[in-house]
Amino acid sequence: MAEPVRMCAGCRERAPKKELIRIVRTPAGEIVADATGKTPGRGAYICRKASCLARARKSRALERMLETAISPEAYDILAAAVGEENG
Repeated sequence: MAEPVRMCAGCRERAPKKELIRIVRTPAGEIVADATGKTPGRGAYICRKASCLARARKSRALERMLETAISPEAYDILAAAVGEENG
């Protein structure tokens, strides 16, 4: 069976789901990076590159996909998660 493919919110390129980071708006309204891919809530995907997160932030793509405003603090946490993936 083929691996699911998702689109990055930043660069809009398609990649296998396992190569992307899932960003989730939980039912409680928190924005988190989902390492397991199983956290309940509305999700969006982003490449494991800081440049893609920056592009998604500038275009507000994640905010549209998650249907909520994202605080600067939440973006800092997401940036740290992307940095960990690259490290």
